[in-house]
Amino acid sequence: MAHISIVSPVYACKTSLIELYVRLKETLEKITLDFEIIFVNDASPDGAWETIIELAQKDKRVKGINLTRNFGQHYAITAGLDYTKGEWVVVMDCDLQDQPEEIIKLYDKAKEGYDYVTAIRKNRKDSFSKILFAKIFYKVLAYLTDVKQENRVGNFGVYNKKVISSILSMHDYVPYFPSMVKWVGYKYTSIEVAHCERKMGKTSYSYIMLIKLALNVILAFSDKPLKLTMKFGFLVAIISVIFALFIILKFLFYGAIVIGWSSLIVAISFFFGVVIFLIGLLGLYIGKIFEKVKDRPRYIISEKLNND
Repeated sequence: MAHISIVSPVYACKTSLIELYVRLKETLEKITLDFEIIFVNDASPDGAWETIIELAQKDKRVKGINLTRNFGQHYAITAGLDYTKGEWVVVMDCDLQDQPEEIIKLYDKAKEGYDYVTAIRKNRKDSFSKILFAKIFYKVLAYLTDVKQENRVGNFGVYNKKVISSILSMHDYVPYFPSMVKWVGYKYTSIEVAHCERKMGKTSYSYIMLIKLALNVILAFSDKPLKLTMKFGFLVAIISVIFALFIILKFLFYGAIVIGWSSLIVAISFFFGVVIFLIGLLGLYIGKIFEKVKDRPRYIISEKLNND
């Protein structure tokens, strides 16, 4: 059983893998010689799997998992977590924005008695639009899930094996690692670490993909949108009753009144749109139930390296 396991999903980061391996090896050997580095190739289009094969042949502590297609970052993380053997598990991206050298700081903090320690990215080196999107997303997610979220905290952190086991026991069809970590609880803390600009390549997350991810995460981790729509419907019903009473009183005191067609059409169009929106929202939740009931595997592996 390894002492520390590193899990890193790989997509479009072939050019950074060798440097990542060398820096991880140098860092981890300061803690223990008993470690494993698990690279999960999420169908990277740049031939990253060939580089992983080379590293695995040179060092048996490097383990490779090759997925059959691109399942997504958090599915790739889940695949790596399923094969970890370490007492402590480090989850990190492969683009070197997460600095391998910071693992020592995270590990030392965890040894003070914490079950996991997450990294707060100091002076986050991302584009302004990405940082702004992250702030909005985490504020909305925190409101909908009633769990405090930190927009500077990502996947990078050190986690005890029991935390990872609890996360894997959730079997969520839509895994989102930061929210799953928050949900399982345990004693934790966060510390600031250095965050660097992406040296090579560019992020695979377009704004459309980010919005899709945000929607999936909100639907997977919160039913509050449904509760909010119920409250909205109740509010509309109260307003409708008050308006009806107003019309009746106006009729009793002033006689018959011809109501304008424009206001009527506007009201009908508005409430018709609201009804369609609510049906669509309910349909999204039913769709997630449908995906869960099918019980398909969350990922499929085509090849493994140095894994029993």
